[in-house]
Amino acid sequence: MPRKLFCELSPFTYRISVFKCRTVRRIKDLCSGQHFSSYKTNEHLPILIYKHNSLIRRRLGNTEMELQENKAVNLSLSAPKVSGILIRPGETFSFWHLVGNTTASKGYKEGVTISNYNTKPGIGGGLCQFTNLIHWMVLHSPLKIVEHHHHDRADLFPDFNRQVPFGTGTSILYNYLDYRFKNDSDITYQLIVYVTDTHLCGELRASDSLPIKYHIKSENEHFIRKDGNVYRIGQVYRDCIDKATGNVISRELIRDNNAKVMYDTSHLKITPEI
Repeated sequence: MPRKLFCELSPFTYRISVFKCRTVRRIKDLCSGQHFSSYKTNEHLPILIYKHNSLIRRRLGNTEMELQENKAVNLSLSAPKVSGILIRPGETFSFWHLVGNTTASKGYKEGVTISNYNTKPGIGGGLCQFTNLIHWMVLHSPLKIVEHHHHDRADLFPDFNRQVPFGTGTSILYNYLDYRFKNDSDITYQLIVYVTDTHLCGELRASDSLPIKYHIKSENEHFIRKDGNVYRIGQVYRDCIDKATGNVISRELIRDNNAKVMYDTSHLKITPEI
């Protein structure tokens, strides 16, 4: 049996580890010299770069739908903390710098959280859907992603009305697993985010138009059986396209998926192990 980590010994040691990680992150941010985005405005920048809507209540395996209802509350509390934020030249967007700690005293409820590739209820759970939305929009821009965590070794839930390629999600945990991107350009960007009865909606806007656009797609996606387990295989590419000519300027591999499937695979078409 592998030796347990300090954080796994007891709930008390786990809290100590969390406190240490959060403190280290705060100190690093203070010493980094980074300029984090903080200015918000109700006025929308004129150019729409990309928009996307994400269904809030989704069937995630055997998780209780009550947790999905709670996630809707959590999203409605956090969206206004981000919406309207300007990411000016040289600034870095930090999700946790804007949203803050999602505690019960602030009205946050138990939603789905993921730990060691297992799901469990947790206060503020479900906000990874928020950073998923932001990440998907940022991928359609030249903004530079500087911190991104994801569940890259496990396919946790069967597809349910999937709109974006597998492997383009995010994982966050206050405050030391953050989602961050930097604006290295000479124009200003803005995030607009709001919640409807059914969807989390987002827009990435800018102060000026771009001569390029991006197209993201998955290729060679399939399931294979290996060593008695099923794995989801495939690649996700991002094409940069010249708007004037329609020519592909560059192609970038942004994900090479090799994820163990953690749910019932009886309905999947699986390639036998060679």
